Amino acid sequence: MTRLMTGAAALALMAGGAQAGDLTLQLKWVTQAQFAGYYVAQEKGFYEEEGVNLTILPGGPDIAPTQVLAGGGADVIVEWMPAALAAREKGLPMVNIAQPFKASGMMLTCLKESGISDPATDFAGKTLGVWFAGNEYPFLSWMNTLGLSTEGGPEGVTVLKQGFNVDPLLQKQAACISTMTYNEYWQVIDAGIAENDLVTFKYEDQGVATLEDGLYVLEETLEDSEKVTDLVGFVRASMRGWQYAAENPEEAAQIVLDNDETGAQTLEHQTRMMTEIAKLLEGSDGTLAEADYQRTVDILLSGGSDPVIQARPEGAWVSTITDRAFD
Repeated sequence: MTRLMTGAAALALMAGGAQAGDLTLQLKWVTQAQFAGYYVAQEKGFYEEEGVNLTILPGGPDIAPTQVLAGGGADVIVEWMPAALAAREKGLPMVNIAQPFKASGMMLTCLKESGISDPATDFAGKTLGVWFAGNEYPFLSWMNTLGLSTEGGPEGVTVLKQGFNVDPLLQKQAACISTMTYNEYWQVIDAGIAENDLVTFKYEDQGVATLEDGLYVLEETLEDSEKVTDLVGFVRASMRGWQYAAENPEEAAQIVLDNDETGAQTLEHQTRMMTEIAKLLEGSDGTLAEADYQRTVDILLSGGSDPVIQARPEGAWVSTITDRAFD
């Protein structure tokens, strides 16, 4: 997109229309290194080079990206695939256009003193902390795979609706809590619990990992040729941002801090987070691998009498954006 075109679009914006190249991205959570690639791409001018004027909206505990997308508050959202496919089945025509994260960072972190060493035999009768708001779907699929009821009792597990903190483990309200490899696990360590006093079970290692932090738009957005061109530039610039962030974790962490208006983050924690995030990016150029998609769908369908989704989705992802971005 040329400077002249951008200037002409600016006149259209002054007249009340949206400027060509304008995109709004809604993040899944607060400003942190989990989203460093987007902030880095913005700081380094990668979006500008693609003719994209990106607005980044932080998330939070009261913000559901799928609802923001449905309400027209964003063009693109960062969301986990289980929540996205569940929303799609309920009628929200959202589509995955790119998948920066290749691996899952989700796991259960348990106190060793709880006696848990094998999920297949030791979860029964225990209280487990679980995030909700769409984040519970991988957990529910895992419990079904293990044949464990989530209604409590000696043969099932008691689900504690966990806030986005690690308090239930620190206060011993739960034997295990939900954590991410790049965030909450380290909060537990920083709170003074030694690593050798913990046992962790990564969803990836348990064969129940589903795709996280994909990029989603509404179907109607893909019917607008100008928006599609903008999305191609957005995805290409974003992946440049992710590559730079993975190679320069401390600089990326500082860029994240510069964009965090809360002042709640630290450089040490964000650098460590970026280092862990880089592991989840390995092997991805932003293109969604069909095998990874099918694995996620299979896991979500495996819920017995109460699966996360009832049928295999149709049209839930496209490769047209990444095909053009990386041809």
